[in-house]
Amino acid sequence: MPQGPSSFWLSPSSDFAFGFRPIDGNTSSYFLAVWFSSNKTVVWYAKTTDPDPAVLKVSSGSCLQLTSNGALSLQDATSREVWNPQVVGAAYAAMLDTGNFVLAGADGYTKWGTFDNPKDTIVHTQGLSPEIKLHRQITATDYSSGRLLLDVQNNIDEADSTINNGPCGYNGYNSLDATNSQINCVCPPQYSFIDEDRQDKGCKPDFQPQSCDLDEAAATEKFQLISMSHVDWPGDDYEMYTPISEDLCQQLCLTDCFCAVAVFWDSDDTCWKKKMPLSNGSEGFSVQRTVFIKVPKDNNSTQSELVHSNRWKKDKKNWILGSSLFLGSSVLVNIILISVIIFGAYCTITINEVPSVQSPLKALTYAELEKATGRFREVLGTGASGIVYKGQLQDDLGTYIAVKKIDKLEHETEKEFTVEVQSIGQTHHKNLVRLLGFCNEGKERLLVYEYMTNGSLNKCLFGDVRLQWNLRGQIALGVARGLLYLHEECSTQIIHCDIKPQNILLDDNFTAKISDFGLAKLLRTNQTQTNTGIRGTRGYIAPEWFKSIGITAKVDVYSFGVILLELICCRRNVELEVAEEDRKILTDWANDCFRCGRVDYLVEGDYEALFNLQKVERYVAVALWCLQEDPTMRPTMLRVTQMLDDAAAVPNPPDPSSLVSSLP
Repeated sequence: MPQGPSSFWLSPSSDFAFGFRPIDGNTSSYFLAVWFSSNKTVVWYAKTTDPDPAVLKVSSGSCLQLTSNGALSLQDATSREVWNPQVVGAAYAAMLDTGNFVLAGADGYTKWGTFDNPKDTIVHTQGLSPEIKLHRQITATDYSSGRLLLDVQNNIDEADSTINNGPCGYNGYNSLDATNSQINCVCPPQYSFIDEDRQDKGCKPDFQPQSCDLDEAAATEKFQLISMSHVDWPGDDYEMYTPISEDLCQQLCLTDCFCAVAVFWDSDDTCWKKKMPLSNGSEGFSVQRTVFIKVPKDNNSTQSELVHSNRWKKDKKNWILGSSLFLGSSVLVNIILISVIIFGAYCTITINEVPSVQSPLKALTYAELEKATGRFREVLGTGASGIVYKGQLQDDLGTYIAVKKIDKLEHETEKEFTVEVQSIGQTHHKNLVRLLGFCNEGKERLLVYEYMTNGSLNKCLFGDVRLQWNLRGQIALGVARGLLYLHEECSTQIIHCDIKPQNILLDDNFTAKISDFGLAKLLRTNQTQTNTGIRGTRGYIAPEWFKSIGITAKVDVYSFGVILLELICCRRNVELEVAEEDRKILTDWANDCFRCGRVDYLVEGDYEALFNLQKVERYVAVALWCLQEDPTMRPTMLRVTQMLDDAAAVPNPPDPSSLVSSLP
């Protein structure tokens, strides 16, 4: 790979790139890196071997090559080697969809990968071993080690510890910029950066702090408190009062010359007073307290308050639209979150509220959908609560759509309609079907989805033509990533409750997309399980549905295990017409084959899979872990994704037939 402006290698999904990146827009100085191809965020780069390593810079004419002895060598313009990962015997290199650039041997096992040497960014499928420490770089263009350190404690809990005063220095706070997914440093109203070029050095007040010589009347006359939402500087409290009113909390700070900030939490009527300097400041919707910062009473203070207020409103809008990692996606989500707090396990809103909500979902009339579907002429599929029809919108693009029409408008189906709008309306992920709009007119309830060219996995997997082995692996990983998003990356955790091939759709690139959220359960932020009636489809239902225990996200993990085996074998879990008795139930047969070391029986006649038996065995082992009867023994979807992607080891799963269930 010669150095140049277009010298990079895209992953199969085009999500990541590996290659040469110009430094600060300089076309004569480059560095070797892995980055997100969309927003250009660097997740790995080659470093120097100095005692204090820095980014390795190379000039025009440099070259990266895989040598005949299987070594990766970076050479400068004079053909002098300046970097190599100290690995030989590699048969090939690959830029994976996970963001991991790997060197692999002829046996397919990874010899080296960029995941083994993280810099300051890890992606969601990447592990973090105990000996690794991540140092945040100074700025987006300065790759020197900054003030933020991410370490792993001996108890494997993540701990992000800041050196002295936080990543944004004293008095500053960090804020997510949704437009480029970068964390920026911000100063409070009437504060400014000590050094604009090094914003991590913190902020200084642009006014003379309150003098302790002022009496209460003078302090009230000269100073005021400006409220700031979703911002806090934890750990700088010197006094706490509870119970107390918000007004009294402000008054106590305003008349105290040591108090720079008052924090009030209305959920338990608690007030904290903080003094300068403030440290470890952060902004986000997870911060539910109200902060009051003390500034002088003058014209500038009023202007500063307006600037901060407007900036927050703008950021809030961008954040909602741009960052599903931290937020929902609309006012609809805010209603859902309020409902969670009020009603507990269910996040319900009444059907009549849906059309009045300002949301990115388009409210369509029944007449519009009747016309788009040609009076509901072409059926794509049927479900327990309705039929799905193909349609085409009368827009500039002639967008094809799938319209789910709820046939039986009963109490349960009304709830399913509400849940589906709630759950999909707040999600944005490449492995989830996108909900485009809805109709709530009279007794008519319809949902409008993006149209999936290749239909359901059920039709593609169990048809006459066998899907290619690599494609099946891609589908499995896509479903796993979709579930990972629902379980761990949504602002509100979602348990799908009905994962099956019929609810996995495939677009024109065979990208897997999870659909049909009618039975989904939404959990509060601190809730890990819920109690509900039996949901799901026979053959994919986890054992705990039939026992008196709480339901967790592990029910989806169990269902995924069944689907993974079906993807491996290209057959349904239950096939009673099979002649051999031991092969009628796929989950039992797969376990028997794995214990006997004959997973090749599962892929008889599938020559692509037979040439990849190591991966077949790995996938079967992952599936058996997912199928453990005890839900606490099943891995999380994060772990499942890592194991499928060869980013984590797969231990030998226990034999379910040899275990006595610990469940009541």
